Amino acid sequence: MKINNSARLSFRLMTEQDAPLWFELDQDVEVMRYINGGKKTSMDTIVNTFVPRVNKFTNKQKGWGLWQVNMLQTNQYIGWILVRPMGFFSDALESKSPEFDNLELGWRFKQDSWGKGYATEAALAIKQGLVDNGYSGKFSAIADPDNAGSINIMKKIGMQFIGKTLHKDPLGDSEVVYYQSGN
Repeated sequence: MKINNSARLSFRLMTEQDAPLWFELDQDVEVMRYINGGKKTSMDTIVNTFVPRVNKFTNKQKGWGLWQVNMLQTNQYIGWILVRPMGFFSDALESKSPEFDNLELGWRFKQDSWGKGYATEAALAIKQGLVDNGYSGKFSAIADPDNAGSINIMKKIGMQFIGKTLHKDPLGDSEVVYYQSGN
């Protein structure tokens, strides 16, 4: 699956060869503030935890995975957009199954790109690309309740507040706000 360029950005599905880019992004404590309290991610964690997790849900034909976001004019890497079935890792914790008709969108961007609309532009382009390629389900996103930036993006891409919930994940549970939209 291919996602068309937006006005300012290009997109490419990332692979494990992109581990250095994931590591680079996770070295900014502000980027990691609402992910894990601001702790930098080690390369060992990227290679032995993050890469295997991404590989489990990546599906090129369906557009699931991490979409690299680059500046169109300079090809500079500024972050990524996650696409995977909501609750993808829930079956490891309880008798729930991933929601294949409800795709989770997530994002992580370099701090110097914040406040310029790139995450919103990228999320909208990828959301539209999924719909253009036949996806007809819902879209959801979760965030730390204090992460006003991510919550603002959720609203800008047409999501509505559903509620607060406990997000269960093998790497740790967390209280989150949950937003959702149709396509």
